[in-house]
Amino acid sequence: MISVLVAVLSSSLAAHAARPSALVERVGSTAFLQLRAPSFRDLNARQKRLAYWLCQAAIAVDPIIYDQRSPFGLRQKRLLEEIAAHPAGINPKVLRELEAYTKLFWANRGNHNETTSQKFLPAFTFEELKAAAERARKNGAFATADGDLPALRARAALDEELSGLKASIFDPSFEPVLTAKSPRGGEDILQASANNFYSGVRLADLKGFKEKHALNSRLVKKGDELVEEVYRAGTPDGGIPAGRYALYLRKADGYLEKAAAAARPKQARAIRDLIRYFRTGAWSDWIAFDVAWVQDDAPVDFSIGFVEVYLDARAAKGSMQGFVTVTDTKLDALMKTIAANAQYFERKAPWEDRFKKRGGRPPQAKVVDTLIETADFGVTTIGDNLPNEDEVHEKYGTKSFLFMESSRELMDAGGFKALKEFASSPQEVASGMKYRNEADQLMTALHEIIGHGSGKVLVKGDPASYLKEYYSALEEGRADLMALWNIWDPKLKELGLVSNQQAVARQMYYQAARAPLMQLRRIPRGDTIEEDHERDRALIVNYIADKTGAIAYEKRGGKTYVVIKSFAKMREGVGMLLKELMRIKAEGDYAAAKTLIDKYGVHFDPALRDEVVARYKKLDLPTYWAGINPKLVARPGPSGGIEGVSISYPRSVQGQYLGYAAMYDPGLR
Repeated sequence: MISVLVAVLSSSLAAHAARPSALVERVGSTAFLQLRAPSFRDLNARQKRLAYWLCQAAIAVDPIIYDQRSPFGLRQKRLLEEIAAHPAGINPKVLRELEAYTKLFWANRGNHNETTSQKFLPAFTFEELKAAAERARKNGAFATADGDLPALRARAALDEELSGLKASIFDPSFEPVLTAKSPRGGEDILQASANNFYSGVRLADLKGFKEKHALNSRLVKKGDELVEEVYRAGTPDGGIPAGRYALYLRKADGYLEKAAAAARPKQARAIRDLIRYFRTGAWSDWIAFDVAWVQDDAPVDFSIGFVEVYLDARAAKGSMQGFVTVTDTKLDALMKTIAANAQYFERKAPWEDRFKKRGGRPPQAKVVDTLIETADFGVTTIGDNLPNEDEVHEKYGTKSFLFMESSRELMDAGGFKALKEFASSPQEVASGMKYRNEADQLMTALHEIIGHGSGKVLVKGDPASYLKEYYSALEEGRADLMALWNIWDPKLKELGLVSNQQAVARQMYYQAARAPLMQLRRIPRGDTIEEDHERDRALIVNYIADKTGAIAYEKRGGKTYVVIKSFAKMREGVGMLLKELMRIKAEGDYAAAKTLIDKYGVHFDPALRDEVVARYKKLDLPTYWAGINPKLVARPGPSGGIEGVSISYPRSVQGQYLGYAAMYDPGLR
């Protein structure tokens, strides 16, 4: 019996193949992909209005991530965007270098690579930047305020700003690492990280300190006192004062009010809960939003808030993210079928019964097209499971998204060159050519729905507060392992979700085994892995290789390959590690998490990395990816409302980001 997934995918991929390439532009090793949302056409007029206002709210919060990633981020952003918008008369060579650097800055939401955490430097000099900025000023740049930043009309003011930003842009030793979870020389992880979640704070300062707003605040040390700068807009009556990011949160709230007016009652309630949370910053209001949001399965859905904690070295502070989606009704059955059987997979999990979740609400799940991705949410995220709060999981379940369009665009743009170069045998190449798409989609679906939504914790409160800098890598590893464990379960075949189960399972294992080798192309310097998903992949393969011998690295003709010696033993290793990761999470065992991840998930051989980088360079493929969102345009009605909303795909990196920035800087329009 042909699988439901394969049948629907085949039809969908045929239509997808007829469209022009999504690859819009490359800047060095970074490629920009045009995201598409064909399901938008199926929405009614009210749903399109809702989508428009939610997208405007996602744009409104976009500047926040630049400040969260660096205390210099918003100032750097303003400088580069003003030059980009007023280029007349700038030296053509310098302008090309400025444009390339600015596009990379936008792609990474700052000047640290979002995957490696390493700072990247411009090809132009400080003097060339200074001359370009002055030329732009004479062209009318810096004449208006940009959000909270004042205008810089006088040359002296611009020169002072440039001097203040010089080290943050040009000095490789100044704040070199965005998030340092394993810094050299025993450095403090907060002090060694360039992000802006802490100011003057060391990890030791937090001993005995209880944060009231752990997720949504910046922690500052003033003398001997720790102060939480809460992210909030403040209440209209002034009862709760405005806090950090008030300007952006107020703007978002205005758009969210309009979105609530266009939403159905259940979704409108969730949106208004989010508005209240942005005003108060209170944890109870965030949980209220989580509860209302996770119980609503609307065709137009969204996530806007301080959500993921990957950027914080201690896994406590949430990065702002925004996305708005439309459900793809043709493919949605895949996710819903898996979600409906979540309790079956929970029962079959290889961990102890005391860690198994019993009963509760089944997770919601959906296949979606992306209307917009802003702030700390990007095109390489092809699956997401929310909310993150375990207290909500227990009673109300979770909601999983599979970003099918993003997944297909990434696979199409990458092609099969890397597979042919790094696969260990012709059989592995043939497997990838035939089953890669199916294995990828099932890996993502099982990871998000069955992985993140599974298990029961025994500790009080959030397990992240116990596992700290190791929590995110451990949790991503646990979710990956649940996919690798369950791909062999006959239930998937019974449900019609897999075609040739053994072949697809083997392909999923091939991909998992190769991943730690191939991801080295994204870490051009150093010998440590900082990104949590990459740590999880290395942890899985290195642990299984060590404990079972099922995976081995082999050298042939000067090239390194990863070989699976036994699929059965590899699955045995998957079960062993999965059982232990669930125990660690459930009991909050920091020492065990540290031992495992430090040993298997952090370090690599730089010589092997150099080999991989050289091999990948010859393929002339992008290493990093960024997205260009669809553009929604509202057509005003006679009474001041919206008469209609249209969608287009402009395929312009600069047009998108300057358009977003113009919301707060009228001089960029």
